[in-house]
Amino acid sequence: CYSPSLSRLYFSASQHSTSQSSWKLSSRFVKLTSWSFFSSFFAMSVKPIREHTGKSLLHRWLNEYSEGKHRYENPGVLVTPAVLDKTSGGTWEDLLEENPWLKEKKLVAKPDQLIKRRGKAGLIAVNKTFEEARDWVMARMCKEQKVESVTGQLTHFLVEPLVPHQQEEEFYICMHSLRYYDEILFYHEGGVDVGDVDSKASKLQVKTGEALSTSTVVSQLLGKVPSEKQENLASFIVSLFKFYRDLHFAYLEINPLVMLSDNTVVPLDMAAKLDETANFLCAQKWGEVDYPPPFGRAAYPEEALIREMDGKTGASLKLTILNDRGRVWTMVAGGGASVVYADTVADYGWGHELANYGEYSGAPTTEETFVYAKTLLSLMLKHPHPDGKFLIIGGGIANFTDVAATFTGLIKALEHYVAEIKEHKIQIWIRRAGPNYIEGLRKVKIASDKLGLGVKVYGPETHITAIIPMALGLSPEIPEPDLSQVCGPPVRKLVPNAGTKPSTQKPAPPPTAHTIVTSTPETTAIVYGMQMRAVQGMLDFDFMCKRKKPSVEAMIFPFSGNHYVKFYWGTEEILMPVYTTTKEAVTKHPNVSVFINFASFRSVYETTMEAMNHKSIKTVALIAEGVPEQQTKELIQVAEERGVGMIGPATVGGIKPGCLRLGNTGGMLDNVVMSRLYRPGSVAYVSKSGGMSNELNNIVCRNSDGVYEGVAIGGDRYPGSRFLDHFLRYQDDPKAKMLLLLGEVGGIDEYDLIEAVKSGRITKPIVAWCVGTCASCFTTEVQFGHAGAQARGDMETAAAKNKAMREAGFFVPESFDKLPEMISKVYVQLVEEGVIVEQPEGETPQVPMDYTWAKQLGMVRKPANFISSISDDRGDELKYCGIPISEVFKNDMGIGGTLSLLWFRRQLPPACCKFIEMILMVTADHGPAVSGAHNTIVTARAGKDLISALCSGLLTIGPRFGGALDDAARMFAHALDSGVSPKDFIDKMKKTNQLIMGIGHRIKSLANPDQRVVIIKEYAKQHFKNTPVLDFALEVEQLTTRKRANLILNVDGCIAVCFVDMIRSCGAFSREECDDLMDFGCLNGLFVLGRSMGFIGHYLDQLRLKQPLYRHPWDDITYIQEMAAANGGA
Repeated sequence: CYSPSLSRLYFSASQHSTSQSSWKLSSRFVKLTSWSFFSSFFAMSVKPIREHTGKSLLHRWLNEYSEGKHRYENPGVLVTPAVLDKTSGGTWEDLLEENPWLKEKKLVAKPDQLIKRRGKAGLIAVNKTFEEARDWVMARMCKEQKVESVTGQLTHFLVEPLVPHQQEEEFYICMHSLRYYDEILFYHEGGVDVGDVDSKASKLQVKTGEALSTSTVVSQLLGKVPSEKQENLASFIVSLFKFYRDLHFAYLEINPLVMLSDNTVVPLDMAAKLDETANFLCAQKWGEVDYPPPFGRAAYPEEALIREMDGKTGASLKLTILNDRGRVWTMVAGGGASVVYADTVADYGWGHELANYGEYSGAPTTEETFVYAKTLLSLMLKHPHPDGKFLIIGGGIANFTDVAATFTGLIKALEHYVAEIKEHKIQIWIRRAGPNYIEGLRKVKIASDKLGLGVKVYGPETHITAIIPMALGLSPEIPEPDLSQVCGPPVRKLVPNAGTKPSTQKPAPPPTAHTIVTSTPETTAIVYGMQMRAVQGMLDFDFMCKRKKPSVEAMIFPFSGNHYVKFYWGTEEILMPVYTTTKEAVTKHPNVSVFINFASFRSVYETTMEAMNHKSIKTVALIAEGVPEQQTKELIQVAEERGVGMIGPATVGGIKPGCLRLGNTGGMLDNVVMSRLYRPGSVAYVSKSGGMSNELNNIVCRNSDGVYEGVAIGGDRYPGSRFLDHFLRYQDDPKAKMLLLLGEVGGIDEYDLIEAVKSGRITKPIVAWCVGTCASCFTTEVQFGHAGAQARGDMETAAAKNKAMREAGFFVPESFDKLPEMISKVYVQLVEEGVIVEQPEGETPQVPMDYTWAKQLGMVRKPANFISSISDDRGDELKYCGIPISEVFKNDMGIGGTLSLLWFRRQLPPACCKFIEMILMVTADHGPAVSGAHNTIVTARAGKDLISALCSGLLTIGPRFGGALDDAARMFAHALDSGVSPKDFIDKMKKTNQLIMGIGHRIKSLANPDQRVVIIKEYAKQHFKNTPVLDFALEVEQLTTRKRANLILNVDGCIAVCFVDMIRSCGAFSREECDDLMDFGCLNGLFVLGRSMGFIGHYLDQLRLKQPLYRHPWDDITYIQEMAAANGGA
């Protein structure tokens, strides 16, 4: 029978919460009040999904996870605006045809757009026929709807069967993830009247990695459930938990969960969140997942444009429109920096005028920056304001982004809209720093003067947000810097009255043991991954700090044999061993205690677990972003069990001047010098944001004697080490005199630190600030960068944390913009009390600049060693004598028929002959730089004859040059013939440490394809009877490019697989003959024949140009005169 509680139930229809009362429970996790602005702060990993998506997943997988004991029959149907388009395939008639039950049952209809308290807004239709439900939906489809204080457009509705039931059949259940365990909350009553579930629910904590049993569920959760229902309900909960954990949910709430008289369990209302970073693990189980935007914020085509660009580049491009009529617009580089800028605008009372959130980070190209800036300016010009507008272009101090290159794109956008910028009275203020920043600022200033825009530019001599109060007219303008030279390290005067005041410091408690070992000048590391730039940066830092030996002893790269790579130690070159396994590296370097893991998010879990198996490894740093939370939790568990300190994931690393630099922390050498990171200061800091660590280095250096140690713990919800772990180390280190914290909205780690201060465990002064204070200005969610910066309760807001820290005795400024002043104030106090004894600044060290960077800056030039006039492999497409290779194919010259007679003793079909000609044309040449052409040219310039020169080039053809065709053909053909799937094929190659021949390109990708591959592939598809080997290779390509964009099917691989398809499908050969042709090496023969044309061309070209005898320059050779060591070789 129909239960009255049903109508009450659908008042609770949940997206993030299922009732007013049960929302108190949800406040522990995702409470959405004025600070909901940050529930997706940064590029958040945990994302809410539609109710229909969650129920569809349960429908698909519950039977499997319960081993057939439970089923969820009908997840309902999602109704979208497609019902308004008769050609869409998603009309009501189409839905009815696919779901005939819509006519057979009474229905419930409700919006499915993450709207809380739908029932109270009159957005639930209960006990309706199909026609009634359809009419109810259509009356609201694509219409504006106000829900509490938010107005938005209704576009998605869930229509599902009505489930008649009694009140006593309703239950409440919620599963959510915490640092060390997953927690299950259960209450024996459900629905809108459930009350404060958080306080009265039974709770069960399931430790990470542990299984859940029905007996545990019964004993700890189901005490108030009738005994006859306990066994079946417990079985369902165990199955639901398996589903929740295996599909990487982070939050799953069902209210009510109904158990009918026949023991069928039905989820009536569901709210769920998935860990999006687990997509590479769960893509097949999830299928296509729709992550809906927050209700109440209009979607802009400009946002879609930037989102599309972001998906096609390695850079990070984000744009969210908050108020398209606002006067303050930002264009900020860096996720953490973008929030700091928004905070500062809000803290100065301009939050209501903040128009957007945006970031452009990760070295965007000139063109990408142009499109981004042009898009922003076009939005600014839509709604004029009589008082004009402000464009704040800022960012932290970049690690490796070429500021001048990005600003070239900005200048192009300013030139495009120069008249409109003047007409709309847009003021432009810029503060930027990082590689080549002075050239970038200089270019902008010149362009501004030429265009008459009056742009104000500043560099690292001002702190990151200093331009905001100046732009808004709230503080006096600082004179613009001299752009003739880069900003050097600050020259600070010693604090007067040093040691004249009595100390206010409390006695320090006894020190304790720490998981993370504090580094010393003797600490050394192993780096996982071929991170040449990062390692060179670490060695340059070591040399500047006057370490006696490099801090990196070895590298690990599993996809090549053991070998050595060259690095600079000052001006001298040294060799560093590279191993294929962690075990061998650790065994041969037993004194190494730090493991810096640059593995991707796909493999960082396995490689870190392996590293922690070795007792000598005491600290691991995980650089990768996007590590699934479950994997992170398991890593944390193992690290704590084994006493290993863990920094990250999603960390830029850490730095201890004079001792050790982890990875790319501190940026390029000029920034290391500017922030005086080559010698220790007195201030130790911890930051969530890696991008902001460079800014902290700069701020600390300019307002104290510098950094003693700094760590970026990473922005994930569960960092491997927390604020407290590091601050306890700093407390116990007598050389760290003053502590600095940069936290953020979300999490409660700051409260652990507060308790340590209150208890007296930490006595040193702490200057602190939590970013995210602008949250109170907004009522809708905005996607930002850090997975962990998500407030799950009032106490997790930045404002609450700052208030609590201030009350506990921390030194908390009024805004981030005042942080430098606060640091200076506390530092001066410590000097005056004699806690810090200042030392005169020594000489600034010098480190030679790399040739590549010096050349990029236009500081050096080098003559070319070769002159070639027959081919050019630069640019997007290979050229022969200036003609693109695609044009060469248009000339109908052929030798395929002749070759088929000489090689195969039969005339192949015309399509096959043409394909052979295509192979020869493609392989004819690839420029003078490859080994074969190089040998031919050198031999020709030595006066040898054509045959000798040609043989010299041909002798270089082998496994490393030109010999991949046969191996690629055999590899893909054998895999296809054996019946293995593309995924299993890749996994097998990975396990055996074999490279997949024919996969990978230096610069090309799916988004930037090699035209040679496109031509060959399209020809094969059009002219061959079938292409199973090519199709298999393309399926492999789809999987490998998910790992890295340039792991495409390259030209060698494409030729190989298409050739196999050609000989197998043309009808001229038996399968045995086809196999013989591959074994005989005919594919390599085609390469030799084609390339011989090019080699002969290079020979004739050198004679025509009368080139002299070639001698290689000695300064391009590393001379090793030491004898090999007796032990310890790679």
